[in-house]
Amino acid sequence: MEILDFIFHFDKHLMYVVEHYGCWTYLLLFLVIFCETGLVVLPFLPGDSLLFIVGAFSAVGSFQPVVVAGTLIAAAIIGDSVNYAVGRYSGRKLIDGKQPRWINKQHLDKTHHFFKKYGGKTIILARFIPIIRSFAPFVAGFIHMDYPKFILYNIVGGVLWVTSFMTVGFCFGNIPLVKDNLSVVMLAIIFVSVLPAVIEFIRHRISLQRPL
Repeated sequence: MEILDFIFHFDKHLMYVVEHYGCWTYLLLFLVIFCETGLVVLPFLPGDSLLFIVGAFSAVGSFQPVVVAGTLIAAAIIGDSVNYAVGRYSGRKLIDGKQPRWINKQHLDKTHHFFKKYGGKTIILARFIPIIRSFAPFVAGFIHMDYPKFILYNIVGGVLWVTSFMTVGFCFGNIPLVKDNLSVVMLAIIFVSVLPAVIEFIRHRISLQRPL
């Protein structure tokens, strides 16, 4: 329940941090995005909704838009790069059947399916899909995706992800109707973000049930 409260009322928590810690908030935001993208064990951290809130806060002067956007883009790119390295290092254990306990095999298989369908573009597309976002760079490392190709997709995806959600938050986050129903808006963002993965999962399950 505390995790759900943190996610759905992140605006209130963030306002408290901004008021009490000032510039240190940039470091906190960096760490949250880094962990959400760089550690496969923390896919539940706020990602899309956090970027939306930061964009809204930037519109009223709580953050310097360029500085905070640069900070979060760097966190997203570095996070994916670390995740790639972990996947590359742990890949041999997976091949040998010694899967680490901290890896959710269902999420891993789902992400691998995305790679089969979309190839390297998965790194960009996954930025906009919770859970898959945390596993895509890991799988890229696991399958030994060419690193120059990976880092290119990583940078493009990181820039698009951060700037798009921050821009939406900057433009619409402080509209009275949105501001007064922020919890509902954040829930909607999470729902819309997860929807493509749910649809793909349903299609996959239906295809498995069809007779040959």
